[in-house]
Amino acid sequence: MRFGLFDHMDRSGEDTAVQYENRLQILEACDRAGFYGYHLAEHHGTPLGLAPSPSVFLAAAAQRTRSLRLGALVFTLSLYHPLRILDEICMLDHLSKGRLDVGIGRGISPIELGFFDVDPADAPDIFQEVTEILFRGFTCDVLSHRGKHYSFENVPIPLHPLQQPMPPLWYGLGRPESLDWVAERGINIIGNGPAAMARKVTDRYRSIWQASGRSDHTLPMMGMSRHMIIAETDAEARALARPAYQQWIDNLLLLWRQHNVKPTTNFPEDFEAADAAGVCLVGSLATVRDKLRAQVSEAGVNYLLCRVAFGNLPKDASLRTIELVRREIMPMYYIPTG
Repeated sequence: MRFGLFDHMDRSGEDTAVQYENRLQILEACDRAGFYGYHLAEHHGTPLGLAPSPSVFLAAAAQRTRSLRLGALVFTLSLYHPLRILDEICMLDHLSKGRLDVGIGRGISPIELGFFDVDPADAPDIFQEVTEILFRGFTCDVLSHRGKHYSFENVPIPLHPLQQPMPPLWYGLGRPESLDWVAERGINIIGNGPAAMARKVTDRYRSIWQASGRSDHTLPMMGMSRHMIIAETDAEARALARPAYQQWIDNLLLLWRQHNVKPTTNFPEDFEAADAAGVCLVGSLATVRDKLRAQVSEAGVNYLLCRVAFGNLPKDASLRTIELVRREIMPMYYIPTG
């Protein structure tokens, strides 16, 4: 199993420039620690997302890291002209020397889509159309398309990804019934829900993969994300987690509350409930190690996305968690290859 990081880049209360610099220092620590990847969300008009242009921050991160893979989770494809996002992906892949991972999605928030005058009902069709254009654009030299939302003829494509035919793809997934399209294309997946829910997804993915005659050795990454804080004692970790989680959940729900819309996310609204639901890994090293072992076994995942920086959690607490994961937890799961 590999370990990575997921980041909303939600407002911490620091000056924005300070928050960006602190996050880059956290990524440098993860790079040294041997984490696999960093996955940055895209959100607009909300303190949940202070990186509304993931490409800009990822370009900076590419210059501060050497082996850590970098990507959006996800690029909200319904908000991009396909030629523009194609250019950005190709640039990022070269700037990172082939370390780009590309998360794709239609956008989870109808409120944020509305800011850009995108009808949420149209977002799935736009997503599919942009995805199709990207798949062709990664490898062709001249691109033409005539579709419902976009049309263009004989556009030169002078820039291609360094990773051919395309960078690895990622998709946020919570329900096993949505898996066929993803599994057919070998797309990596991430979910946020409890381990039992994750197990339904991972079992279904393995079943589709095996039925197609493909080897388990080539199975894509199937992950879950967890808020994670490791401290000297359970009490210390929980004292850090409560206010940090509360600020994060308030950032997450702000737009939904302001617009009186039921959120599409099912995260509990306070830390104690989130911890009881199993979507947090918080405590001493022994506590987190035991919880993680049980959840990995139940969920059947091969990738853990750690949320080690969220809300007003101090940078030093994030760095301590990263170091303990590197020293005490990764060796339990990591099997060298090659």
